[in-house]
Amino acid sequence: MATVRLDQKRHALVRAVPDSFGSALANFFGAGPSDVESARQTHKDYCAALEENGVKVTTIPTDEDYPDCIFVEDQAVIIDGHVLLPILGAPSRRGEQQPVADAIIDKLSGYKVCKMTPPAQMDGGDLLRFGDLFFVGRSSRTNDAGIAELRDLLDHLGYELRIVDIPDNALHLTSLASTPTDTILLAPKGYLEQSIFGELPDGGEIIWIPEAEAYGCNTLGLPNGKVLVADGYPTVVAELESRGLEVVSIDMAQIRAADGSLTCLSLFL
Repeated sequence: MATVRLDQKRHALVRAVPDSFGSALANFFGAGPSDVESARQTHKDYCAALEENGVKVTTIPTDEDYPDCIFVEDQAVIIDGHVLLPILGAPSRRGEQQPVADAIIDKLSGYKVCKMTPPAQMDGGDLLRFGDLFFVGRSSRTNDAGIAELRDLLDHLGYELRIVDIPDNALHLTSLASTPTDTILLAPKGYLEQSIFGELPDGGEIIWIPEAEAYGCNTLGLPNGKVLVADGYPTVVAELESRGLEVVSIDMAQIRAADGSLTCLSLFL
């Protein structure tokens, strides 16, 4: 989930990698993690990159009962003093939420917290912010009822919401797209129609990346002009560097094996 502007990325929640990570769900980019210690090293490198670039990191203890619990992005939507706790599309992951919610409430005193009600379902990974415009993926994890509850919140806050239908061979909207800055959107050819995002606000730009580098389209922009990028996606790197952005590459192989991406691993307060 990317629901904050670059200048708001000052504090991130993450969750440690459990020994059970090898049993994480994997149906799209990955075939399942095979090296938990390598995944832990990636997570360590990720947290270090955030801290080295001015982001405070708070780590929530892991839970061996939930192999996917490192993917905290899915567990909450935080926008302008409001926290929406979704009902995740994968029933096996719903028990991950309470410790994340407790950490948010502890850090964000005074925020208004609400929770989705059935039959609504949504993963935070289906939400993408582009300035004051929001996109939501209608996917195998996010249904129309969930989108309706999200729209109610965004209407209250005065933001526009657009729906992006996610193809069957992808998990989330942020599996395929990201906003490395507040005015740039990365997306892969082949997976999405090039008209699907509609007309962007003045100054906005979509960079279309070759289909073979779809995974690399998930990036994490930081307030200092640097961008975290998964290692191994040269077109993504070239496009970002040509626009004056400094790239920090991270080996995401074991995270990808669990269908996870860079944004999946953090939740910005």
